[in-house]
Amino acid sequence: MREYLDLVERVLTNGTLKKNRTGVDTISCFAEGYKVDLAKGYPLLTTKRVNFDAMLYEVLWYLSGEDHIRNLMKHTKIWNAWADEHGNLETAYGRYWRRFPSAQINPSTGKYEVVEVDQIGRVAELLKTDPNSRRMVVTAWEPGNALGSRLPPCHYTFTFNVQQDRLCCHLTQRSGDIALGIPFNLAAYALLTQILAQEAGLVPGIFSHTIVDAHVYVNHIEGLREQLKRTPKPLPSLKIDTVPIDELKFENFTLVGYESYEPIKFQVAV
Repeated sequence: MREYLDLVERVLTNGTLKKNRTGVDTISCFAEGYKVDLAKGYPLLTTKRVNFDAMLYEVLWYLSGEDHIRNLMKHTKIWNAWADEHGNLETAYGRYWRRFPSAQINPSTGKYEVVEVDQIGRVAELLKTDPNSRRMVVTAWEPGNALGSRLPPCHYTFTFNVQQDRLCCHLTQRSGDIALGIPFNLAAYALLTQILAQEAGLVPGIFSHTIVDAHVYVNHIEGLREQLKRTPKPLPSLKIDTVPIDELKFENFTLVGYESYEPIKFQVAV
């Protein structure tokens, strides 16, 4: 996918060397971004093989609202390093997507009480009842949690917007690992956009992505330069069974026509 390769090239060309908490230096740029038209195909990278199954299990886990990795770890170890010894994940995206702890005043007592808000459910409702709304925002950033979290949310807020019959999504990310994280983020939010579009009788539109600190770890440079030599293959398509969002399972998704180059291994910086 050319948009991704252009992002890689910009960061490698224009980035500056920065140290960070992981101990592995990065080449970093500020406020990078890109757009893809989801009508042209499902944006799963073809210049290296991306583990679609792991990404799908992760998104379904988010949509479940769970904050424990017991079910996710049956399929992927992607969050194992960040959970505590009991498997609890203090910054579980799905918890905030589906059960955001909102402090609201009880009119009877005048005191604040915590009420859980299903942000995804609210978006799904607005898409059906008020698709022109400009308030379809989902956040995973809860300041109190972020202050003490081992890994505060990276992709922390996203907004949906309907243009004619096309559902568009904009994702804002405070920190983005170009080699490992961004391909997963792109595939995950394109998937979520297609799920919600189908739920509301719409079609996927534009996905745009802003990355505040867009970075390449120095030990990822060689692998990314290899990708830059590869010519992108045609994008696959994604078929989703007509099933309510809260009833979706892994077997309801079919990736069609995915052809890619061989995988490139990148080490995760923890």
